[in-house]
Amino acid sequence: MPTEFRNEPLTDFTKEENAAAMRAALDKVKSELGREYPLVIGGKRIKTGNTLESINPANRTQVVGNFHKATKELANQAVESAYEAFQTWRHVPAEERVKLLFRVAALMRERKHEFSAWMIYEVAKTWPEADGDTAEAIDFLEFYAREMLRYASDQPLVKLTGEQNQMDYIPLGVAAVIPPWNFPCAIMAGMTAAAIVTGNTVVLKPSSDAPAIAYKFFELLEEAGLPAGVVNFMTGSGAEVGDVVVDHPRTRFIAFTGSKEVGLRINERAAKTQPGQLWIKRVVAEMGGKDAIIVADDADLDEAATGVVQSAFGFQGQKCSACSRAIIDARVYDSMIEKIAERTTKIKLGDPMDNGNTMSAVVNENAFKTINGYIEKGKAEGGRVVAGGGSDGERGFFIEPTVIADVKAGSTIEQEEIFGPVLAVIKANDYDDALRIANDTQFGLTGAVYSSDEAKLDRARNEFHVGNLYLNRKCTGALVGVHPFGGFNMSGTDSKAGGRDYLLLFMQAKVSSEKVGATRKRAEAGTAI
Repeated sequence: MPTEFRNEPLTDFTKEENAAAMRAALDKVKSELGREYPLVIGGKRIKTGNTLESINPANRTQVVGNFHKATKELANQAVESAYEAFQTWRHVPAEERVKLLFRVAALMRERKHEFSAWMIYEVAKTWPEADGDTAEAIDFLEFYAREMLRYASDQPLVKLTGEQNQMDYIPLGVAAVIPPWNFPCAIMAGMTAAAIVTGNTVVLKPSSDAPAIAYKFFELLEEAGLPAGVVNFMTGSGAEVGDVVVDHPRTRFIAFTGSKEVGLRINERAAKTQPGQLWIKRVVAEMGGKDAIIVADDADLDEAATGVVQSAFGFQGQKCSACSRAIIDARVYDSMIEKIAERTTKIKLGDPMDNGNTMSAVVNENAFKTINGYIEKGKAEGGRVVAGGGSDGERGFFIEPTVIADVKAGSTIEQEEIFGPVLAVIKANDYDDALRIANDTQFGLTGAVYSSDEAKLDRARNEFHVGNLYLNRKCTGALVGVHPFGGFNMSGTDSKAGGRDYLLLFMQAKVSSEKVGATRKRAEAGTAI
């Protein structure tokens, strides 16, 4: 039996041996940049001649890799390959599938810094952010492996005299796994691992902004002994080949993490029954957020300011859990603005290769333009920039951490997900008003409250409508097994990744009931003959 689950420790880069190991990993990955990567369907490497480039957001002239793009025909082939592999993979004992995940986790742990280095190049994560992403990927592998053993064991049922009853969790079929670029190792690996350990097969279509780390994970699966066709690696645009996989009648379910707009589109397409389709497709969707931190008038203001800034600007604010709204009681508003601005100006923006920098570039040129547009919109609607506001897109897509004060409830940057380093600060009349503003959104992912009043914290537990609520701490940094993650409303299907319920989304329950004694009578009758 495996040991009890423990979260993977984070790396302390203040220790020179750890920093030296990361620098060596960065050098190793740098020597591999610019290579070509094929599609992998049924174990076969396929090159189409039509490629997409993955580039370094902090150095836009540096190509991380060239990835061959799938055609519609190849997308169909990938689903068919996964369907064929499912006919055997579904019967592989759960214990064997679990052992595979443990082997993958061990391999990733050995090459932890290399996986982090790929993310530093491909999506401009700082060293600690990349290290946290890799650690979370290992956590998902370890946690889901243990969870599968729990689901594969005898399930408790009410006893009935004269019958032998059992319930088994069986896989669904072919999964379309569509992960995001912002946690390109953890979320991608988590969704893929959950699908295969439960006995399903996968068409993995990573984001075009982060295909390299997904390919490296796919290679790890192969090295660990995953049979051909159980996971098929496919790059290409969502509109061209993603739709094909979602629509295919042999696709059984879709696991998606990304924007609200794409998630709703996938949900709509999956709801339409295709000719030859035998099931209602299941959609596991983790989408966006417009997350708020409430600061009450009795809060520890220094702790609150630190939590707001860390939540708002970690990985350039490109987290669905990021604090994009600080809702502050009017009685402490001016003091909090000063503390937030002071901490924000200390953030060091620059190349993530340098561990001295604490923030880096946003993911691509489109994000760069969109985020800058929101900053201008915030100013046009009466907001006051108290920190940041500048940008430089010449070498990379760098935007200063930006704090906009005096934002009105209901305004554009208070309502729409920006997904970048922009914090909107809103003044609330009192705690009642703060809760009202916080809940006045289509999303419901994360939120936090800073207060020394236990009654206010209890009200937040009851009234703050989010899937993950944090009290007197930042609203980012969910740990696998500790903080099962997923939100309400337009934030998704509340899938609770990293929790005890998650694997249920990838399986279906089958109950077998046998009348006691009937089998023995048949056997005796056969012997007599």
